[in-house]
Amino acid sequence: MDITPPLISADPVVTQASTLCDRLRVDLLEGRLKPGQKLQLKFLMQQYQVGQTPIREALNRLASEGLVALRDQRGFTVTGISAEELRELTLTRSWLEERALRESMRQGSAAWEEGVVLAWHRLSKTRRSLSDTGLESNPEWERLHRLFHRQLIIGCGSRWLITYIDQQVDLLYRYRQLSARKAFPVRNLYEEHEAITRAVVDGNADRAVAQLMAHFQASANVILADGEVFDSLEP
Repeated sequence: MDITPPLISADPVVTQASTLCDRLRVDLLEGRLKPGQKLQLKFLMQQYQVGQTPIREALNRLASEGLVALRDQRGFTVTGISAEELRELTLTRSWLEERALRESMRQGSAAWEEGVVLAWHRLSKTRRSLSDTGLESNPEWERLHRLFHRQLIIGCGSRWLITYIDQQVDLLYRYRQLSARKAFPVRNLYEEHEAITRAVVDGNADRAVAQLMAHFQASANVILADGEVFDSLEP
């Protein structure tokens, strides 16, 4: 195991920009920075207590990920949302994950399959909400949920395919968070994840893919049915 410590002489501006980028990404994905919101440098400097240079660097990185948009003469804004984009992102993720899941099952080692079962077990034992009366997002459930879906595709043999999927997951997570409270009472995520896991354990790739695609589409359908999600769109 490589335990070489990081170089102490790392550029502090680069390090600060990386830290800020991570903080901004979380706020963007969680919806604390709203779609279409202008990201004025003065506001960001006050909000995150950093200088202008690391802020610009962080925003440029996030623009390359599709979470922030740079418009001529207007500066940076949070990337907007639309029903059309949601449909496109869902379709693209479905295409990518179908291939990744099929390849993972085709190459599937015992260790990979055990990893899927273990990821499902841990997720199923974790509360989706911290509240008994409504949705109060549980960060541990969100972490395990992402790990479960990552485990399904991790055996595909292509790190590039996984990287592309990760980007789609982040972009779709913004939409899911915007409508999560309305989705919570109507979705049985336990059963949906269990059905995917059973198909994987049974070695039935067609059924596993069908269950996974239905899972993604169900998420999109709830969001599309929530008219309030798109009310904050820019004119």
